Amino acid sequence: MKTIWVIGGPGCGKGTQCDLIIKKYGFLHLSSGDLLRDEVTSGSSRGASLQELMTKGLLVPTDIVLDLIKEKMEKARIEGTTKTGFLIDGYPRELEQGILFKKNVCSVDLILFFDVSNETMSKRLLGRAAVSQRADDNVETIKKRIETFNEKNGKIVEYYKDKIVRINAERSVEEIFNEVCTVLDRLLA
Repeated sequence: MKTIWVIGGPGCGKGTQCDLIIKKYGFLHLSSGDLLRDEVTSGSSRGASLQELMTKGLLVPTDIVLDLIKEKMEKARIEGTTKTGFLIDGYPRELEQGILFKKNVCSVDLILFFDVSNETMSKRLLGRAAVSQRADDNVETIKKRIETFNEKNGKIVEYYKDKIVRINAERSVEEIFNEVCTVLDRLLA
């Protein structure tokens, strides 16, 4: 089973590509945001403490996020809910998270980096904001999210240069997915 991280700035198209990858290859999709939300709604004591952190706008400690990912991966292995492996979306957000992932969970086989310009990210997020009314899709917040991503992501790209495949995500969904398929077909061969 393979473990793949999917990284890229806000609005780069990670979600769209993950949906297509899952449909074609059968990876189990793990999104740290979804896992956190699921834990909060579970009613567990851990979920209650996460709710408190998230309500205050504080970052959830990396070890908790890693525990959730690891538990989900172990459960999937036991239940046999994936034969292909794991597609981990939007993780790591900073280098230290990646290093801890290898130490506490497993090593990563491949990192798909959906690369777009700051201008494209901003344009896509502003377009999404007009439709979705998401609170974090406004000009100031978008600018800050892009700056933070660029600062943190550069370290990840440098550290994992032998595992990263940089995908130009400025193209059509189909063109991007065709390149992703070429990469994944090679990995899974």
